[in-house]
Amino acid sequence: MKKRPADKTPPVSAADYGRALRGIGFNLLVTDVARAVGFATEVLGATSFYDDADFAALRWNGQDFMFHADHAYRDNPLSGIVAGLEARGAGVELRLYGCDPDVAEARARELGFTVLAGSIDKPHGLRECIILDDDGYAWVPAVALTR
Repeated sequence: MKKRPADKTPPVSAADYGRALRGIGFNLLVTDVARAVGFATEVLGATSFYDDADFAALRWNGQDFMFHADHAYRDNPLSGIVAGLEARGAGVELRLYGCDPDVAEARARELGFTVLAGSIDKPHGLRECIILDDDGYAWVPAVALTR
C-alpha cells in the first residue's frame, strides 16, 4: 500500500519520467526511503529532485537513480527476493566515479554509517572507500589518482 500523502505529487508523471531516462540507471529497493535519501544526499552528495515515503528520484553527476520502498513494490517479482534480507546488495558495488572518498567517508562516519573499507589508493589508479548504507548496499566513492 502506498504511503504518499494525497497532497504531494511528483513534478512529472511516472510515464513521462520513465520515457525521459537514458543510458544506464539503477533502482534500489529500500526499507526506508527517507533514510536512503539522507544517505545519498548527505554522504554521497546526490540531489533528490523528488521523494516521498514510497519513491525517490535522485541525480548524481548528471545520472538519475531511484529508490522504491518495499511496500510500494509489493506486486513486483523482486519483492519476494529481497523480503527479509539483511544486506540486499551482496556482491554489488555501486561505484561513483568523481565522488571524493575522503569526504564521503568522513560524512559517513559522522552520520553513523558503516565504513567497510576506509579511503585508500588502489593499484588500479583510484582512491576509493566502501560505505554500507542501512539496507546493506555497498557504495564506492572513487577519484582518479594523479600518479
